[in-house]
Amino acid sequence: MNETNTQNKPNNPQKPFKPKFNFYWIYLAIALFFIASYFLNDNSQMSREVPISKFQNVLADNCTKKITIDKTAGSIEAEVDTACAATLFEKKIDYKGQKTIRIKANFGSIAEMEKQLADLRTRGIYTGEVTYKEGRNYLSFILWNIVPFLFIIGLFFFLNRRMGGAGGGIFSVGKSKAQLFDKKNGIKITFKDVAGLEGAKEEVQEIVSFLKNPKKYTDLGGKIPKGALLIGPPGTGKTLLAKAVAGEAGVPFFSMSGSDFVEMFVGVGASRVRDLFKQAKEKAPCIVFIDEIDAIGKKRDGHIGGNDEREQTLNQLLTEMDGFEGNSGVIILAATNRPDALDPALTRPGRFDRRVIVERPDLKGRVAILRVHSKGVHMDETVDLEAIGLATSGAVGSDLANMINEAAILAVKHGRQAVSQSDLFEAVEVVLVGKEKKDRIMNLKERRIVSYHEVGHALISAIQKNSEPVQKITIVPRTMGALGYVMYVPEEETYLKSDAELEDMLVSIFGGRAAEEIVFGSVTTGAANDIEKATSIARAMITQYGMSKKFGLIGLATQEDKYLSGRTVMNCGDDTATEVDKEVMDMLKVAYEKAKAILRDNRKVMDKLAEFLIEKETITGKEFMEILRKEKGLPEPVKIGKAILV
Repeated sequence: MNETNTQNKPNNPQKPFKPKFNFYWIYLAIALFFIASYFLNDNSQMSREVPISKFQNVLADNCTKKITIDKTAGSIEAEVDTACAATLFEKKIDYKGQKTIRIKANFGSIAEMEKQLADLRTRGIYTGEVTYKEGRNYLSFILWNIVPFLFIIGLFFFLNRRMGGAGGGIFSVGKSKAQLFDKKNGIKITFKDVAGLEGAKEEVQEIVSFLKNPKKYTDLGGKIPKGALLIGPPGTGKTLLAKAVAGEAGVPFFSMSGSDFVEMFVGVGASRVRDLFKQAKEKAPCIVFIDEIDAIGKKRDGHIGGNDEREQTLNQLLTEMDGFEGNSGVIILAATNRPDALDPALTRPGRFDRRVIVERPDLKGRVAILRVHSKGVHMDETVDLEAIGLATSGAVGSDLANMINEAAILAVKHGRQAVSQSDLFEAVEVVLVGKEKKDRIMNLKERRIVSYHEVGHALISAIQKNSEPVQKITIVPRTMGALGYVMYVPEEETYLKSDAELEDMLVSIFGGRAAEEIVFGSVTTGAANDIEKATSIARAMITQYGMSKKFGLIGLATQEDKYLSGRTVMNCGDDTATEVDKEVMDMLKVAYEKAKAILRDNRKVMDKLAEFLIEKETITGKEFMEILRKEKGLPEPVKIGKAILV
C-alpha cells in the first residue's frame, strides 16, 4: 500500500527558488542615507568658493560682520548678504530665497592674511569679528555622530533577537510559543506515573482510545469530545494528567500557557492562537494543552474600557475551536483552578464538552502517590506509608512529592543509608509547619505558657469522644511562626463532619486559650490563629451547613474561588449579618466555657503533662497517653491485629 501511494504522488517536486527578504538590508540602507545626508547636504546655507582677491573685496565693501580662519586647511570663510554678493560674481545666481551665503577662499600664508586684516582694521575698513579653528576633528565627529547611531541600530537588532527568541525576531511575534512534543522529543509519561487520580483517568480514557483508534468511533457515527477541561486545586496533577494522555496515546503534544498568548502588541494573542491551531491541524491527530486557561478565558463583561486584547484572543480561540472539521483529530485539553471565572461561551458543549474534576487525593490516593514518588528512594523496614497517608489529610500530589524528597534529605543529614519512618514524619512537619528554629530560645515563663497551651489542646482532644488521636506534642518553634503545636492523626479518613464533631472541634481549638487563663490568670497573643480558625468553623456552621437553631436551613453565604482562597460571600442583608455575628459569638462563648470546665476537672493531669513537656520539649502520642492513663487510672489498651480496644 505504501508503494502504491508513493507512485501516485509526485516525487519531491522542486519548489521555485524565492530569494529570502532580509529586513537587515533596510536598516543598512537607512544608516547609509543618514550618513550621506550629513556629508553631502549643506546644513542651512549655499556655499561658494571664490578667489582671494574677491574675498578681499568682500572685506573692503564691509559685506560681512564675521570671518573664520581655518589654520589647518589654510582657508578663510565668511557669511555674506545675497544682495552684496550679487555684485561680486559675473553670473546671476539663484539663491533660492536665502538671505545669506557662505563664501570661502584659500590663502597661501596665514601671516600674510593676518597682516592684511590688521591693515584693514587700522584703516577702519573691516571692523567685524575674527575667529580661528583647527579644522574638522573627524575622530570627534565619529564619536558624537556615527557611534550613537550604530549603537541604536545594534540595540534594535539585540531586542529583535531577544523578543523573538526561537521564533525569529520581532517580526515573528505573532508566532505560537507552544512547545511541541513528538516522536523526536516525545513525552515518556504514562498513566502508570499518575497515581491518586483514578476517577480523572477513567474520564480521559475515551480520549486516549479515540486517538489510538479513531475509526472505531467514526464507523459507529460517534464523535469524540472536542475538548476536556481539567479543574482542581493547584498541585493536584492536572498538567501531569494531560501529559500522560499524550504519552499514552503516542501523539504529538502542544503545550502552552494561557499567559503566553498575552503580549504588549495589539492583536498578537489572536495571531498566536491562529498559528497554534494551524500547526495542530498539520500534526493531527494530536493534543493541544493550554495550562492556566483562565488567563485568556475570563468572562467578558462588555464594559467600555475592558481588556480588548484579551477578549480578541478569547474570540479567536472560540472561533478556532468551532472551526474544526468533524473528527479532525485535534483534541483540546485545558487546566484551570478558577472555573467560575471562565466565559460561558468557552465552557459550553461543543467546545469543552467535558469537565474532569481533579480533586485532592483521598487516603488510598495519597498512599499510591507516596509509593510512586518513593520508587527511587531507599527505605528501611520501619516505613509505613499508610500511616504517613493518614497524617497528610488534605495534601496534594506536589506536597507529597516534596515530603518524600525532604525525608531523603533528612536521612542523609542524620547519616543514615535509608529513609526511616521518623524521617517521613519529620518531613511532614517540615512541609506543614516548617523546620525547627533551634536558634530561637524562649525564656522559662514563655516555655511554661506554650507548654500549657499545647497540653490544653491535646488533653481536651483525648478526653472528648469525637476528637482525633494525638500523634505528637512539641514546644520547639518552627520557621512558619508556630511556637509549638499538636499533631493529630485520624484513625480513618472521613468525608463528612457531624454537628457534634464540629462542636467538639471548637472546644479543642479553645483548649490552649482556656489553659492559659486557668493557670496564669491572663491570656497571650498565642491564641490568635486558634480564634481565627474557630470563628471560620462557627460561621460556616451557621451560614453554610444549616447547623444553627436560630436560622435553620437557610444558606446565608456562598463560597467563591473554591479551589484557591475558598473565601465566602454573605448573601443576606445587614440586619441578618449582624444577627449572624451574634450567633457566632454565642457559639464560640459556649465552646470556650466548656473547654475551661474540662481543664478545671483535669487540672492535675494537665500540670503533670505540662511539666513533662517543659522538660522533654517534644513528647509522642504514646507517651502522652501513658501519662494520661496513669493519672486517671485507665486500663491499658488491648490490641487485636490492627484494631485497638480501649
